[in-house]
Amino acid sequence: MSRTRAVGPSAVVLTLALTLSACSDDVEAANEPSDAVATADAAVEVGDGDALRSVEVVDGLVSPWGLVQLADGAILVGERDTARILRVDGRTPVPLATLPGVSAGGEAGLLGLATTPEQDRVLAYYSTEDDNRIVAMTWDGAALGEPEVLVSGIPGGAGYHQGGRLLLGPDDLLYVSTGDNGSPDEAQDPDSLSGKILRFTTDGEPAPGNPFDSAVYSLGHRNIEGLAFDDRGRLWASEFGQDTWDELNLIEAGANYGWPAVEGSGGGADYTDPAVVWRTEDASPAGLTFWDGSLWMAALRGRTLWEVPLTADGTEVVGEPVAHLSGELGRLRTVATTLDGDGLLLTTSNTDGRGDPADGDDRLLRLGR
Repeated sequence: MSRTRAVGPSAVVLTLALTLSACSDDVEAANEPSDAVATADAAVEVGDGDALRSVEVVDGLVSPWGLVQLADGAILVGERDTARILRVDGRTPVPLATLPGVSAGGEAGLLGLATTPEQDRVLAYYSTEDDNRIVAMTWDGAALGEPEVLVSGIPGGAGYHQGGRLLLGPDDLLYVSTGDNGSPDEAQDPDSLSGKILRFTTDGEPAPGNPFDSAVYSLGHRNIEGLAFDDRGRLWASEFGQDTWDELNLIEAGANYGWPAVEGSGGGADYTDPAVVWRTEDASPAGLTFWDGSLWMAALRGRTLWEVPLTADGTEVVGEPVAHLSGELGRLRTVATTLDGDGLLLTTSNTDGRGDPADGDDRLLRLGR
């Protein structure tokens, strides 16, 4: 049943298609056509007339999800359904590890990856049969050590709404997104780790200064798969809606983002409204990053890379979103900024059981202006 309220005027609203979907989640988007095509070394024209250069880094991946670039330029990719972590430095990925105990299915499996500030440890978020957990592995530039559990007991087992994004913040703390694990009311419970953004030290301890004297940083989230800091140090999150509105939220410590009492805007003084909402058929938002003055959000069902300009004059938080790569690559999962700041890394998600794979899917690409 929909819990949607009216959308308030403070949010930018995209209504490219007015037919309401049954739900924004991947499960309901399973039969959406993908029409994925390869665009290696080609310029892909976008809706505003610009050209976004797209160079294929590697193909033949299986449901890529976690993504992190190393200081030497190589890229670590985690495959959700195989539980493998691969090192990409050329056209042939090198398997580094297959994590034990990973339970894949639906939206569960090996999800986010991150590194510590010194890049001497790799962190991973994954699902078991009973919970979600965060592990750390030593990294010497060539091999991963055995996983050490830092955090366990994040509610899991439902197979969907698992969250899973890891992000090392400018404060060298670890930000973690979780889903409601199919129990919406837990998103409002500050004592539950479901439906939250969590903040830890890189040793897995609740970060000092968290607003609830626990790991919880913000609450009232349905399922967040994208986290990003902008150049002003502000935290943003992309969130799956249910029946009507997907969201891009500006995150404040201790704020309540409304789920399940409200979807989209208009929840009143008790809840924080999103900065942007999309009709669910136009988004199903996954990865998120900041680059070139804008937030970039990968969309699964919408099969689009959304650019959301951030304004600098103080009158508005965000500008009008711009659609890139619409339908060109199929479902898009993770987007990250390259370490040199010259472009983006982007993964497709057409082999996850809910897309229509083309030859060579799934892919990791590098994008630039």
